[in-house]
Amino acid sequence: MKRLNVLFLVAMLGGIGMWSGSVLAGSIVLTGHDPDFHAAFGEPGEILFNQKAIKFVMDPAFNSFKAGGVNKFLFVESQIPPPGGHVDGLGGMTNSGYTLGTDFDLATAATLNTALNKLGTTYSALVVGSDFGGLLTQAELNILNARSPDIISFLNAGGGLYAMAESNLGAGLTPGGGQFGFLPFVATTTPLNYCGPVSVTAFGTSNGFTNIDVCSDHNVFTGTFGLSIIDTHPGTGEISSLAGRGVTTPGGVVPEPST
Repeated sequence: MKRLNVLFLVAMLGGIGMWSGSVLAGSIVLTGHDPDFHAAFGEPGEILFNQKAIKFVMDPAFNSFKAGGVNKFLFVESQIPPPGGHVDGLGGMTNSGYTLGTDFDLATAATLNTALNKLGTTYSALVVGSDFGGLLTQAELNILNARSPDIISFLNAGGGLYAMAESNLGAGLTPGGGQFGFLPFVATTTPLNYCGPVSVTAFGTSNGFTNIDVCSDHNVFTGTFGLSIIDTHPGTGEISSLAGRGVTTPGGVVPEPST
């Protein structure tokens, strides 16, 4: 039923020419930053990162569901009392200019399966909070990973995904592993000891991302997986953030051809 809902809407959009001349493909942003945490304290660079990431994955020129009038995104994290070094990422979302209930809904482990059934009908994008300093826990991550086929189907029907740092650092909210397991080809490691501004690539700049000071990247990516690099650590060359559009396969993202 979940896939039928997605495919029905895609067929409807195709029938009215919404995607004439374009290949349906998902929009993805992955980062080792935790903008949900830093935006909660009003840090402008991290607020901007959230805004540009969400704009990228919900751009109606590429997101078929947004183009069809599905305007909300789904934000995933727990609502446990924040341990030391963590905050409720909802504050980061609202400080970034998004209104709960209007622009996005929240799903915890208790409601996540039901919410994921609404990808493509109620939600045009999925936004996953960080496990440090946000509140993504193993309970939410396990559900996301178990629903990976549905998430990938949603992306390949034109949906969007923005996922923040996953590392089990801080209070250790994801000790069972499986970080970014909803995209099974993504591999990460913990960053080397770097503190300073990130280096934004031409691709990142073209999509509105700017240099931000970080002493808190909580994972770095060990490859690109068919995506493009947004920013790196200039002192080490480690990849901090990735984005791209294409067809998601078991081996990575096949970039969307020119339209």
